[in-house]
Amino acid sequence: MKKILFSSILSLSLLSCSENKPKQTEIVEKAAENTESSFPIKRLSNTQDILEGIYSEQIKNNKDLKELDEKVLSIQQDSREMQNIYKDIITNSEDYYNIAENRAKVIRDSALKKEILSLLQNSSEKFNLKKKKLEELTKQVNLNNYKISSFYNAFKIKKTLPEIEKYQNAHPLKTDSLNNFINKQNQLLNELKNLK
Repeated sequence: MKKILFSSILSLSLLSCSENKPKQTEIVEKAAENTESSFPIKRLSNTQDILEGIYSEQIKNNKDLKELDEKVLSIQQDSREMQNIYKDIITNSEDYYNIAENRAKVIRDSALKKEILSLLQNSSEKFNLKKKKLEELTKQVNLNNYKISSFYNAFKIKKTLPEIEKYQNAHPLKTDSLNNFINKQNQLLNELKNLK
């Protein structure tokens, strides 16, 4: 019984609040009018910026754009995987030479020690030549990745710019609501200044 009475009172108080809506909120409502666009511009997740959000909407129904996006993502991923493979080879090889040299240095037989250190040095020098060539090629891979990323970002901007402009045209920055709101603020300021 108490629950029914409480919920009835709560409902009546909510209804009376909604009926006595102050006129000041009308200004806010007018400013919020026409905030829907024919193109769903929104942030799809916390990690996606608005440009990526617009572009992902565009590629949903465009086979050519989808294929281009997949090519770019695929080549970027392949580049990372290739570089990781070579990085592992270099790291493992360098670790090997360091460990082998330290172990060779503790060999007691001086002739055997000299022979092993010489073998390691020859092998290490050959490896360093390969590594130097690999580093040059890696620089080119990184430069190409940068260029691909730059051109693709430029393309995305060109494709999405008309959409943000459509969005802006659908939501013109009319100042009437703000001017009315500023007038209300000024009225209140005058009222407060004249209080004694």
